Amino acid sequence: MAEPALESLIESLRRLPGVGQKSAQRMAFHLLQHDREGARRMAQSLLGAVDNVRHCERCHTFTEAPVCRTCLDDTRDKRLLCVVETPADQAAMERTGSYRGLYFVLMGHLSPLDGIGARDIGLQQLLDRAADGTVDEVIVATNFTAEGEATAHVLAETLKARDLRVTRLARGVPIGSELEYVDLGTIAHALVDRR
Repeated sequence: MAEPALESLIESLRRLPGVGQKSAQRMAFHLLQHDREGARRMAQSLLGAVDNVRHCERCHTFTEAPVCRTCLDDTRDKRLLCVVETPADQAAMERTGSYRGLYFVLMGHLSPLDGIGARDIGLQQLLDRAADGTVDEVIVATNFTAEGEATAHVLAETLKARDLRVTRLARGVPIGSELEYVDLGTIAHALVDRR
């Protein structure tokens, strides 16, 4: 049986996605045996983030200020609003270097079975933001999962009902792939969405 402090550390590490008992134990042992200073910095960084990081008042991404840097960036195209599920999705869009508009982060997706409805993902805030008179196009960039597709459908129908132009990220065969190795659903969607 492990010491209470060690067990608490292991259980805390298990809260991370994809980390099971063995991985959490391995991380805890590594930090305590080889990198106690790193463990202290990690603990301080985690406390600092929990105390200081909040949601942006405009787009809901993570920020330390009331409004994030992206929303304050005057070089951004304010006519484009890209809707993503998470800050990680926003970061992925930014890494492409090909999108220079603004964002709205849902912080999730619709999931009626889990009790997550339109209010929980900030649909009203999105509608208010999209109908501010500046936005010309709303790009729905939710994930291509069942929940992401359902969320995209609800968002598109609701936004279109307010006379907003709504587009969806394209999907298809990945660059550099061979058709025989691409799953059939991807090929079918690429065929339907061909241009």
